[in-house]
Amino acid sequence: MNIFRTIKEYKDWRNSLTDEPTIGFVPTMGFLHKGHISLINESVSENTYTVASIFVNPTQFNNPEDLENYPRDEKRDLELLSAAGTTAVFIPSVKEMYPAPVTRTYTFPGIDDVMEGALRPGHFNGVAMVVSRLFEIVDPHVSYFGRKDFQQLMIIEELAKNEFPSIKIKGMPIVREEDGLAMSSRNARLTEEERETAPLIFEVLKRSAQLIQEFTPQEVCRHCERMLAGSGMIRPEYFIIADSQTLKPLSNKADAAHATAFVAAWLGKVRLIDNYELF
Repeated sequence: MNIFRTIKEYKDWRNSLTDEPTIGFVPTMGFLHKGHISLINESVSENTYTVASIFVNPTQFNNPEDLENYPRDEKRDLELLSAAGTTAVFIPSVKEMYPAPVTRTYTFPGIDDVMEGALRPGHFNGVAMVVSRLFEIVDPHVSYFGRKDFQQLMIIEELAKNEFPSIKIKGMPIVREEDGLAMSSRNARLTEEERETAPLIFEVLKRSAQLIQEFTPQEVCRHCERMLAGSGMIRPEYFIIADSQTLKPLSNKADAAHATAFVAAWLGKVRLIDNYELF
């Protein structure tokens, strides 16, 4: 497995490929789990080469404490990537990625001003900034993202459509722990008691799929927020049922052909997000 820490090193390798390969790309912020590896496995099965990146992107953290506390373990990450068959890993420094301040502002009307976009100002601008930069450097044919970050996936699909039309974006299913908790690098920061409580988030999401058969979306959301808060440990930030195509919150079930329930909640100092397709 090749490890590159500069753009020049990666580009030299990329330009040396003469067999008209397909390159699959999995961008990550490290501290990998089975969800990340499922993306690697998909890429390895579909492409000649698979490239992963490890870069904790400071521009998408609107909370400095969250950036400082984001878990890191490069040695373990490299072992996991190698075992999964990754061809190359790009691990740039912040200076390598952003040698000069990036002044461009990205906007995605209708999908970047709700849920995560509304609560984390500048977050999706930072996401678009780093993904755009990585796409320019890595030059992949396909890039893989998990559906846990559903809204982020929609942002990246829109970015690729507008600026990188030759890159196919492939969204992959959420990978969960045996008790239903969506896998996330942030789970490692949960205390033992918080970790025992965390699966309630998925239980409530599943319950919303039953409730939507009898109640309005607003009634379901209010009930689900009460269920989460009733744990005494989970502090729901939002529970929203929205059109899966537009992310517009639903007033009536009949307003959309497909709907998804979205949740963001705090457990102690850890913020978790998840989603569940309702219909």
